[in-house]
Amino acid sequence: MRILFMGTPDFAVASLKRLVEDGHQLCGVFTQPDKPKNRGHKLTPSPVKEYALSQGLEVYQPLKMRDGEAFSIVEKLAPELIVVAAYGKILPEDILNYPKYGSINVHSSLLPKYRGAAPINWAILDGEEETGVSIMYMAKELDAGDVILQKTTPIGPREDALALTMRLAELGAEALSETVTALQNGSAARIPQDESMMTYASMLTKEMSPVDWTRSAHAISCQIRGLIPWPCATTTVVSDEPMKLYAAEETGADTSAQPGTIVAAGKAGIDIACGDGKVLRLTEIQAQGGKRMTAAAYLLGHPIQL
Repeated sequence: MRILFMGTPDFAVASLKRLVEDGHQLCGVFTQPDKPKNRGHKLTPSPVKEYALSQGLEVYQPLKMRDGEAFSIVEKLAPELIVVAAYGKILPEDILNYPKYGSINVHSSLLPKYRGAAPINWAILDGEEETGVSIMYMAKELDAGDVILQKTTPIGPREDALALTMRLAELGAEALSETVTALQNGSAARIPQDESMMTYASMLTKEMSPVDWTRSAHAISCQIRGLIPWPCATTTVVSDEPMKLYAAEETGADTSAQPGTIVAAGKAGIDIACGDGKVLRLTEIQAQGGKRMTAAAYLLGHPIQL
């Protein structure tokens, strides 16, 4: 099939790679413009652009989607299908409706739950035990199109958003491959979403970072895992300056200490009392101005007197 792909981050690379491996004709790739990074502000291509160029694919990086330029490119490329995976731009209806087989999206949640910008993070933040991917027809409303195919997967008790993103990227690529085959042979489903079940996954903010130790150990664990790699959960319990938290364990141990009290600190990590009378063990942290390290390594230079 002649396909125009649109995507930007690492999550999207798996889907593009699968389309190439399946032998489809990739007539072009849309991705976000190169962005300045690090201190030198050197313009850096997106992961999708890097992979596309490595495969000799034509890359397009329109600044806007509604000024006619993007549509003229789509007309020139004449795709039979548009596939979108975390592109980061909203497509106007003239582009959505152009291809013979329509425009489909690889979305990292079990729609209609977690429409929006950060579905993977919010599934973990909310303590969900499973999530998945949905391949849907794109519609004018955000993530509201009819679903073609879904695949589910459990969320590991210690799995953070970055690790889950990598798994869902591969699951999404698998679902996309099956969907394109179904579109070609005319067997693709078209299941309307149940609007009464809809939830929204808003963008993450730094205001979500500070840990409230009066919450349960499980809720705080979900917060830490769900805010990886940005903005990260933070606390001032261990030091006066906010410290980023990268990993923690629910020990299951009971404590009568006040929430936010350090009850133990050693090679296993830093144990802190939570609001449900349980202990959460910090195992990987980053002090302000320092490097990410194990809590045990941090304690070697910053011993805690209990």
